[in-house]
Amino acid sequence: MKIFSTSLLLILAVSLFSGCNGKGPAKKETHAVTDSITVPDTGYTGIKKYMNGTVLVKEVTFKNGVREGLMKSFYQTGEVRQTFWYKNGLREDSSLWYYQEGQPFRSTPYKRDTINGIQKQYYRTGQLKAKLGYSKGLRTAFFEEYTTEGKLVGGYSTLVVNVLDNYKIKGIYRVSLELSDKSNRVKYWRGELLNGVFDTAHCKIIKTINGIGSLDLKKTGSPKSSYLGVIAEILTNFGNNYLVSKKIELPYHDLN
Repeated sequence: MKIFSTSLLLILAVSLFSGCNGKGPAKKETHAVTDSITVPDTGYTGIKKYMNGTVLVKEVTFKNGVREGLMKSFYQTGEVRQTFWYKNGLREDSSLWYYQEGQPFRSTPYKRDTINGIQKQYYRTGQLKAKLGYSKGLRTAFFEEYTTEGKLVGGYSTLVVNVLDNYKIKGIYRVSLELSDKSNRVKYWRGELLNGVFDTAHCKIIKTINGIGSLDLKKTGSPKSSYLGVIAEILTNFGNNYLVSKKIELPYHDLN
C-alpha cells in the first residue's frame, strides 16, 4: 500500500511538471496560440532619399510603406524639377514641373493618379503660356495658348476636305484631308470626340503623307452612316496638340 501511494504521487508530480513547461495536452497549446497577438510589419514611414552616386535624384514621403505626401525630383545640379502629392499611393491635386531657375513650367491636376482638369503652362517670366483640357486622362477640345504679352493666340490652321467621287465606276469615294497652311505637322484620325474627349482607342489613324491624309470609302450595299467623322491632331508652334474635329457629309449611305 505504501509502494502504491508513492508511485501515485510520483505520477502526479511528473504531470504537473510537464504542464508548467508547456508540454501538456494539445488543447491547452491551441488555446495559447489563439490568445496571442501578431503585429504586422506596416512598412517604412518617413522620407526616403534616392541617389545616383552622390547626386540626389528624388525624395519620396512614405506612410506604412505607401507613398503619402510630397514627392520631389531634382535636376543634377540640385534644383527641384518636379513635385507630386500622393494620397494612398496615388497622385492627387496639382503636380508642378519647374524650370531649372526655379519658376513653374507646368501645373497638372491629378485625380486618383489620372490627369483631370485644366493643365497650365508658363513662360519663364511667370506669364501664362497655355491651357489644355483633360478628362480622366484624355484630352478634351478645350485649348488656349497665349503670347508673351498675354494675348490669346488665334489663326490656327483649318481643315480642308477634298473628295474624288468614283462611286459609280469603281465603288470608291476618296476623302483627302490637309491643313489650310499646308503644314505637315499633323495626324489625322477617323472618329469623333466621344463625350467631349479624344480617345484614340475609339479612333483609327488615317494614312498621311507630307501632311495630306487620304481615306478610300468603299461601296458596301448595306446601310451605313450618312457622314464621316475625322479629327486633326495639329502640332502648334508652342509644342502642343490642337484638336480639330469635323463631320463630312456623305452623298452615299453605304460607304465604309
